[in-house]
Amino acid sequence: MGECCNEGGGGGVSQSARPPALFSPEAAVDRRFLKRVFDNVHGNILLDPLSLKFIDTEQFQRLRDLKQLGLASMVYPGAVHTRFEHSLGVFWLAGQAVHCLQAYQGLELDIDHFDIQTVKLAGLLHDIGHGPFSHLFEREFLPRVLPGSEWSHEQMSVQLVDYIVDEHHIEIDSDSLRKVKEMITASSETAMARSSKEKQFLYDIVANGRNGIDVDKFDYISRDCRACGLGCNFQYRRLLEAMRVMDNEICYPAKEYLTIHKLFATRADLHRTVYTHAKVKAIELMLVDALLAADSYLKISSFTLDPSQFWKLDDTILKTIETADKKQLKESGDIIRRIRRRDLYQFCNEYAVPKDKLEYFKDVTPRDIICSQKANGIELKEEDLVVSNVRIDLTRGRDNPLGSINFFKDYDSEKKFTISDDHISHLLPASYQDKIVRVYAKKPELVEAVSEAFENFQLKTYGVKTQVHETPEKKKRRK
Repeated sequence: MGECCNEGGGGGVSQSARPPALFSPEAAVDRRFLKRVFDNVHGNILLDPLSLKFIDTEQFQRLRDLKQLGLASMVYPGAVHTRFEHSLGVFWLAGQAVHCLQAYQGLELDIDHFDIQTVKLAGLLHDIGHGPFSHLFEREFLPRVLPGSEWSHEQMSVQLVDYIVDEHHIEIDSDSLRKVKEMITASSETAMARSSKEKQFLYDIVANGRNGIDVDKFDYISRDCRACGLGCNFQYRRLLEAMRVMDNEICYPAKEYLTIHKLFATRADLHRTVYTHAKVKAIELMLVDALLAADSYLKISSFTLDPSQFWKLDDTILKTIETADKKQLKESGDIIRRIRRRDLYQFCNEYAVPKDKLEYFKDVTPRDIICSQKANGIELKEEDLVVSNVRIDLTRGRDNPLGSINFFKDYDSEKKFTISDDHISHLLPASYQDKIVRVYAKKPELVEAVSEAFENFQLKTYGVKTQVHETPEKKKRRK
């Protein structure tokens, strides 16, 4: 896909004068040593010898057993794509991104084959430290079983990279290895740490902590939309073709601000309709309970302490628990069988936190709901229900993501600037974050009592209640 750079500009060259891209990121590698694989999103992907050394390890092949969207496939049957194909996609797009910059600003930026290889490896290995079931393992399970733990898949990715290099005796330049690991954790680094790096713009390609525009999102948004049968009108190639480095930072033409907004809006739509779908969350909440019940016997959480053990952990843990004939796993096995039989935790109701309350909002707990119940014959306990506090934003919390992105007027311009809220389309949202509270009953016979307690909580907290879902009992009474 070396043809990606067929328009746009940079480095003071007018857009109309930009030369065509005449070489590919693999130009320095003999094609006899390249492996070609076909990807259903990007087409042919070329794998170079060093990348293949990482791919052809049991640690990287483990990604084939990690679904990209975790349990979403139980609601969207087509969402069975894996971290393996996503990682290959990010590897390819990372190469395309740095190639586009090299094609038009190579002399100015001093981009060489070493830089290209490093960025591509970071794209390939950025998710190798993910646990089972997408982000559920890191954000839902571990905080419950290891309170206060600061474990992250990025840090485990870094540890696994070192482990793979040592275990498989991969010959890689030490400086390149260091930069690969820094690029993997770039999204969580402080601005000061980022600004101290040479060729800082390269660190924004795979995991961009500066403004959130990176090839990781380019790939998973396109791939997830395709797998779930959703339309995707975000065109990442427009950004790849148009980007330009100014003052060690990747900037974009001002006319592309709507394209960038579509990136963040599409991501938010995926969160709303797929990642946090009410039934997907119900299944995830059940699996968390199953993992918690199994942890004392299987010691799942202890795998996070050692990369030599962690790589053995993948989505097949579900089948291990389900089929094990051990009394210690009966409770967790029963929960998983409920999932299989679609006997799910019952969604009772939800409400969106009012805009004027967002800043001071604290997560709602089962205890909050229990304390709001009235005497109605059923005395609820905390273990009878579960609360899901859902946050959906455009990557910058309550702030406009365009405010952290630098633009330029045209390719003759040497000045960069941000676009403020009052200079963007009035059709774009004025609020950039939603917080939704959902409540589930663990047993069908408790739905009515939990729903009523939840409504009482809303009245007590905000003076109003939001009736999104009506229980069968209320329907009967209304008739």
